[in-house]
Amino acid sequence: MTHHLQLSPWLIVSALLCAWPVIALAQLQVVTGDTTPMAFAGEERRIEIVFRNPGKETTKADLHMRLHQTTSATAAQLYERPWKTLTVLPGQTVLETATLDFPAVRAETRFLVQWLDGTNTVLGKTEVRVFPTNLLARLQTLAGETPLGVFDPAEQLQPLLRTLAVPFQDLAEDGTDKFAGKLALFGPFASKSQMRASLAADIRALAKRGVAVVWLQPPPPKHAPLKPSFHLVREASGAVVVAQSSLAAHLAESPEAQLTLLQLAELALHPVPLDLPETETSN
Repeated sequence: MTHHLQLSPWLIVSALLCAWPVIALAQLQVVTGDTTPMAFAGEERRIEIVFRNPGKETTKADLHMRLHQTTSATAAQLYERPWKTLTVLPGQTVLETATLDFPAVRAETRFLVQWLDGTNTVLGKTEVRVFPTNLLARLQTLAGETPLGVFDPAEQLQPLLRTLAVPFQDLAEDGTDKFAGKLALFGPFASKSQMRASLAADIRALAKRGVAVVWLQPPPPKHAPLKPSFHLVREASGAVVVAQSSLAAHLAESPEAQLTLLQLAELALHPVPLDLPETETSN
C-alpha cells in the first residue's frame, strides 16, 4: 500500500527558501508585521513593505521581487522582476509601497513575495492573502429575491454593485417608506452633514418592519467619547448594526473592508447575542 504524505504549503515554501544558494545575511532586513497583507487579484495592486538597516553603515540594495503562488502541495514561481534601488541609512527603518500583479483567483489564495538584493540574495519575504474581485456579489445572496436597499451619499458602494450587476434600490432617491427588501445598507458617511435629520427614525421604522440594517457612521469628531466599533440594536423583528465607518474604509481597494461589510450584513440578518470570549483551548 502506498502512503502519501501531505505537507503544509508553508513547510514547502520554507524548504524552497532554504534550498536557495544565498539566504539573506545582508544588512538590509525585511520587517514582518503582525498581520498578513490582503489584496485583490489583478494588476498593479499595492502592498506596503518595511525595510530596516540594523548596521552601522549606509547600505544600498538593488531590489528585486519574486512572486510565488502556493497551493496545498506546491509553491510555484510566477515571475521575478527588478523593482528599485534603495539606500537606507544606519539604524533607519523605511516604509515602501510596492506594486504587484496577482493572477485571477476564485477564492482566497496565498501568495509569497520574496525580496532580493540582486537576483540571489534573499532579504526576506511577505505573505499576501489575495481575494477575487467579486466579494460583494454575496450581498445579492444575502438580500434574497428582493433588491438590496442602499443609502450611499458618498457613492462608495453603488459603483461596486453596478460593476457586479447586484440589483439595488437607491433609498436616498426613493425613500425608505416603500422599501420591501430584507437588507438595507446606509453609508459609509463622510460627515454628519450627509445624514438627514429623520435618518435615525427612518432606520428604526425599517427595522420595526423586519428589515435588517447596517448603518455605517461618519468618522467621530476629535475627543469624542469612546464607543465600540459596532453594536447591535434590535427593533421588533428587525435589527440594526451600527458600525464605525473605519471598518469599511476604502471599499473599492480593500478586501478586508468588503469582508467586514459582509459580516456586518450577516449579523444584521441573523443577530446573535454577544458573550464573553472563550478561554479554553481544544486539544
